[in-house]
This record gives sequence, C-alpha cells and structure tokens, in this order.
Amino acid sequence: MSTPTWEYAPAPESRDIANLKADYRMFVDGKFVEGAGEPLKTINPGTEEVLAEVSTAAPSDVDTAVQAARRAYERVWGKMPGAERAKYIYRIARMIQERARELAVLESLDNGKPIKESRDVDIPLAAAHFFYHAGWADKLGYAGLGPDPRPLGVAGQVIPWNFPLLMAAWKIAPALACGNTVVLKPAETTPLTALVLAEIVAQADLPPGVVNILPGAGDVGAELVNHAGVNKVAFTGSTEVGKLIQRSLAGSGKKLTLELGGKAANVVFEDAPLDQAVEGIVNGIFFNQGHVCCAGSRLLVQESVADELLDKLHTRVSTLRIGDPLDKNTDVGAINSKEQLTKIRELVSSGEEEGASRWTSPCPLPDKGFFFAPTVFAGVSQAMRIAREEIFGPVLSVLTFRTPDEAVAKANNTPYGLSAGIWTDKGSRILWMAQRLRAGVVWANTFNRFDPTAPFGGYQESGFGREGGRTGLEAYLDV
Repeated sequence: MSTPTWEYAPAPESRDIANLKADYRMFVDGKFVEGAGEPLKTINPGTEEVLAEVSTAAPSDVDTAVQAARRAYERVWGKMPGAERAKYIYRIARMIQERARELAVLESLDNGKPIKESRDVDIPLAAAHFFYHAGWADKLGYAGLGPDPRPLGVAGQVIPWNFPLLMAAWKIAPALACGNTVVLKPAETTPLTALVLAEIVAQADLPPGVVNILPGAGDVGAELVNHAGVNKVAFTGSTEVGKLIQRSLAGSGKKLTLELGGKAANVVFEDAPLDQAVEGIVNGIFFNQGHVCCAGSRLLVQESVADELLDKLHTRVSTLRIGDPLDKNTDVGAINSKEQLTKIRELVSSGEEEGASRWTSPCPLPDKGFFFAPTVFAGVSQAMRIAREEIFGPVLSVLTFRTPDEAVAKANNTPYGLSAGIWTDKGSRILWMAQRLRAGVVWANTFNRFDPTAPFGGYQESGFGREGGRTGLEAYLDV
C-alpha cells in the first residue's frame, strides 16, 4: 500500500477585503485631486490583470504640493507642540492597525508578495513606526541632538516598490514627529497602499498640506528632489538613481539620506547550528521574492560544512510553495513587474555562462503572472556578475571560505555595505566579525530582523544616513 501524499489545500484570502476601487487620485493639501500627468494602470503581478487606474502628478503638481506643504509647515505643523503632533501620529498608527487586513490584501494584490508577509510583517511594522515616532514627538530635546532641535521644513521623499506601505511609514513617521511636512512619491508600480494611507491621514484630521502623496514615474521624483522649496530629501531605491540625486543636490544645502542597493554576505561557520542557519538563509534571500535591499544574496560557507549545508538547503528550498500571493500557504509570491523578471533572468543566464552550477527548485509555477522559481548557484567565484551585482530576486550565490579572515575579506569584497549575517556558536566570533564587516546592520544567528527602535542604513554604495531609532531622528532635524 502506497504512502499517502499530503498536500496543502488552497487557502485564499478574499480580494474583496482590499476594497479595491476602479480609480485612485493623488492627495494634495488635504484633498484627493486629479493630477495633470498621464494616468497609469497598476498591474497585479500575480495575474497580470489591471487593478486600477491611478491619476499621476505632473511637474506643475509637484510645485502645488510643495507649496501646500510649506504653508502647513509655517502656519500649523512646524510650530505645533510636540505633544499635539504625537496625537495625530498615534491616531494614524491606530488606524493602520484597524485597517490592517484591508491594507495587507491590497499590498499583496499590488506588489505580488505573499499575504502572510504583508499581513505579519509589512503592515504591523508600518504601524509600529508610527507608534514609535509618536513617542518621540515631545521628547526631541532629550534625543542627544542638542537642547532645542528644530525641524527642517518640507521633506521630499521617494520610495521603492518592494515594501510600499512600510517604506512610506519609515519616511513619513520620523518627518512628522520632528515637525516637518511631507511630499511623498510612491513607486510607479505600487501606488495603492500609499493612497489608502492618504485616506487614513485625512480621517485622522491631519491639517491639510502636512502630508501630500504624488503618484508618478521617475520624472515626478526628479522634479520633487530638485524642487527649490524642499529642505530635506530622503530616497530609498537603486544605487544608480541615488548617485544621480546626490550629484544633482551637491551644493544645494538640502539635507539628504540615501538607502540604496545591497549584496549582503550571510556567513556560516562550521560550528553554526546548520538547521537554524538554513532557515535564516531561506528567510534572508527568499523573503519577499528577494526584493529586499538587505537580502542575504551571497552565502559564504566554511568549506568543511559546505556540502552538508547545501544538501540541507536544497531540501528546504524545494518545499517552498510558489504561487498565488493571496493564498495563505504561499511562501514565494510574484516578481513585482515584467521588467524586474527580465532583469533576474538575464543575470541568472550570466551565472550559467560564467560557469556557476545552477540548482532551481522543481516547484511548479503558475501559468499566468510574473514568477521565478527559487534558484541557488554553487561554485561561484567573486568575479562573477551574480556575486557582484544586485539581482533583487530569489537567487542565491554560494561561495566558500576556510578561515575567518578569508570570510571577512570575501564579505567585504563588494561596493555595497547595507547588511550582513553571521552564523556561529561562538559569541566572541560574532563580535570579532561584526567589528570587521563593512555593513550598516549585522545580524547574528538571525536575518531580516527589523525594529523601529533600531537604526537602519548602509555604507559605501548602499547609501548614507540612518532611518529608525534615536539616530534616525537627526536626518529630520536642524542640529
């Protein structure tokens, strides 16, 4: 008698919960208004269907939004006592919690990430950032940044498509807590949760002009960061665009923070708990389809345990379920766009051409949508493109090392420096490695752990400045 095969029954979340509308408009000076830009159609990456039509901003709309933000800053928000600002920020946090299920479903529809990630990570963490910064609003004089730190004025903020609502929270919450007003441009492919956040802002009775949200493409972002009325620019996105922004703002006097690409090393020593490390590796590279700036895309394994670890990793990765982002059993969702899928395929092909050994999960892929099966490359050398370039997809490059010094040298052999991971049983080795790794965040025996109380940011081509924690307040204050 054959052994029965246990399968997961479909467990789809209802898309009706998202309260999806046929069209969305930009949010300026407390009102939803039509933008003068060309409307865009936002796509569901899991099905390739059009979700909604979104009105976009034109350069003239950027000027209107910045002027509204300036009026709100000078007349209301900038001189409002911190304790009063805190009430508004706290109210936004509570409203995000109240609409958490709706926001999670909408995020998965628009972005392609699994519902369990948007439900359990993105939305709760977005609320947590507003809660945390609400607490700082009346305590800025005690942040160690001087006795009376002042807000900067108008913050122009541009965010990416990989964590749409969470990145909006990372940017907006500290800006508001410090007394600044905001003009935010969400990513072109994922504008929907930012526009629902605008609904929440309006329901929270935030004074008109304090938060303005302008959907659009890169030209809108460029207009915003270069606008003479903007005092502070915060950008999360590609290193290439970050360099353009830094170049264009040089000498302007604007305060700038950049959180850019990464090629993080996840270092596994021979004394590490391998089963635990495998879970951390999987989380490090396949969480959010690898659409994570700090993804652990380079796995450095001590030679003596490399074969054993690779076997365990293949076994574990082959159990990951790829499919409908709204299914609660899905582990790996859809790639965010056709353009990103093309880029991933091109870099994977380069890995094969340069001689790395490719292993791809045998999992079935849906017929429709932008999907890519989790892939692991072994026999990778440091010179290969897959070891140097950010793939931003579910692709892992495995390299080996013999000594801790070699591990440090290989981990630091990158122009990036956003994050790193260390897996070992020895606390002394963790401290030794952490002191030597050129990365803004170093995780020990875990990966992708985020907390609004902890600063996050990079070195080298991963950007500069910090977001979150007491340190992150400085970027939004005149100190």
